Amino acid sequence: MSRPLYRGFSGGGGGKDRCADEGRHYDPKEPSENGIGAGGCGTPARGRKRHLAAAAARIGVLVLAAAALVGSVAWAGSLYAGRGAAAAMAAASAHRGYRRLQEQLVTDLLDIGALAGGGLRSREAEACAAEYENHVPCYYNGSDAVDVSDLGGGVVISYERQCSREGRATCLVAPPRAYRTPVRWPSSKEFIWKDNVRISGHEFSSGSLFKRMMVEEDQISFPSDAHMSDGVEDYAHQIAEMIGLRNEFNFNEAGVRTVLDIECGFGTMGAHLFERDLLTMCIANYEASGSQVQITLERGIPALIGSFASKQLPYPYLSFDMVHCARCNIEWDKNDGIFLVEVDRLLRPGGYFVWTSSLHTHRALRDKENQKKWATIRDLANNLCWEILSQQEETIVWKKTNKRDCYSSRKSEPVLCARSHDPELPYYKPLNPCIAGTRSKRWIPIEHRTTWPSQARLNSTELDIHGVNSEVFGEDTSTWDSMVRNYWSLLSPLIFSDHPKRPGDEEPHPPFNMLRNVLDMNAHFGGFNAALLKSGKSVWVMNVVPTNAPNYLPLIFDRGFIGVQHDWCEAFPTYPRTYDMVHADGFLSLEKRQKRRCSTLDIFLEVDRILRPEGWIIIRDTAPLIEAARSVAAQLRWDARILDLDIASDEKLLVCQKPFLKK
Repeated sequence: MSRPLYRGFSGGGGGKDRCADEGRHYDPKEPSENGIGAGGCGTPARGRKRHLAAAAARIGVLVLAAAALVGSVAWAGSLYAGRGAAAAMAAASAHRGYRRLQEQLVTDLLDIGALAGGGLRSREAEACAAEYENHVPCYYNGSDAVDVSDLGGGVVISYERQCSREGRATCLVAPPRAYRTPVRWPSSKEFIWKDNVRISGHEFSSGSLFKRMMVEEDQISFPSDAHMSDGVEDYAHQIAEMIGLRNEFNFNEAGVRTVLDIECGFGTMGAHLFERDLLTMCIANYEASGSQVQITLERGIPALIGSFASKQLPYPYLSFDMVHCARCNIEWDKNDGIFLVEVDRLLRPGGYFVWTSSLHTHRALRDKENQKKWATIRDLANNLCWEILSQQEETIVWKKTNKRDCYSSRKSEPVLCARSHDPELPYYKPLNPCIAGTRSKRWIPIEHRTTWPSQARLNSTELDIHGVNSEVFGEDTSTWDSMVRNYWSLLSPLIFSDHPKRPGDEEPHPPFNMLRNVLDMNAHFGGFNAALLKSGKSVWVMNVVPTNAPNYLPLIFDRGFIGVQHDWCEAFPTYPRTYDMVHADGFLSLEKRQKRRCSTLDIFLEVDRILRPEGWIIIRDTAPLIEAARSVAAQLRWDARILDLDIASDEKLLVCQKPFLKK
């Protein structure tokens, strides 16, 4: 059982004299000392003391800043007094260096004061209204304005990502009233709690392979292959044979590790392939009810909101070994085939596009309109230098060329992208109708790449492609191996319990784990991901590379991991309550260097939205920023403690747990 952190130990929640159960349950209508619904433990006198403390903190920071400047001026005067010209020049040089240090000190003090003062000055966050339970900023949350049950089954609405400051919630997104702690992996592959996701009932009318589920009183279960003659195991075996493999256990040998599953249903394919050492990223449109992404993540399978509409997906070119589309609602023949061009951008040389559709069956091709659509798709695939490996019933497997000279022998479009229009990692840029990545050093056929799991340990030649020194990479690997061991030793009783047990539960069997879905806010080389896998933990990591950080997302994909580029001043493309842990190393320092484009509170509110109740936040950064962040964490009612990492290091660890807020 996950337990709240002991509040008396360097915690943000205070000692036991402050409502011991304050973080576990609260009434959002209960007034607190600052007029905001939260707490109910304080008194007006205590509230006045907090305001006085906030004022004193701000005054103290200003006094320190002023003293630093005055001291600098006085010290400069003493340097110049009674000295010759040469000595004066040396003194002036020393003064400039000292002045820069003083200015940095003042900046740091003001930054910390703004963070900490803001935390003291600001009120504790309120709980959002009930209609925000499944709120996803940047996407049309029309479930409140449109009753999706009135639309009937089979209706698909495309939602484009459109972010604005006004669209973000400034409150805590509370779970539904009947929400329960999610089923732990691997049991979550088989069933989930019904009240943890939003469903209307029309989702179960689909008989497609990846949208099969059974709804019982309090849970949704997913049929086992053992009772299905046309199950996912047979389907995966069929794809392997069409590629020329003996079975799906040989995918890694053929260079297949990362798979992009377009409109994945409820993640059944990804769950199956995970057991074969394949890592599948599901993408699907935002859906107000019966969300493929929400249900897939609830099962413990990687997923992200994304659509083939007008913008490129936030992944680097040449990143996936296979792209899979089984009866997905994408019209590949439309818009001059630009969606197929986007698939080509994402595929590595020699990668596979697997398309299952009734459009190209013998029966469907009796219709002239279907004949025209199929001819358009087939011709475009040929112009992209894709080869049809095999066609069986509804499934076709194309293989992307691994030879650049194929493009020069073509007689028609699409053209190759010019250097100025071929960014490696576009961030929601408009779809580009040209063939990308052909000039990249990463243009390496999947057959020639190191196979998994050795793939995670890039050699010096592979690192040179990304401009990374092998010694730097090796040091990063060693650091994260050590850090994860430290995390385990420090936090194992709280977080990384391999055998969780709740009152009334039967003894679980290994390899149950309290963590499954992990998000790294500032992934760098993906070292945290690699160390978790090396330690044998059954987790997957969404490696996020901030838009204001060095772009190592291509390196992360080349290691056989998955990730996404993201601007943390915008909402992350996922549903509420979808991650067990959020990790951030050096993220606060990164944001500080950017002059805080958005507030720490804004970012932490978004972290709270995507984190599951009783989920964990681990932040590693410099001591002043960690201290300031703890005050912001207190506004969100996170149980928090600060841990020292190394006596010789200025870095500290902030460990927080999100409480299970009850309405």
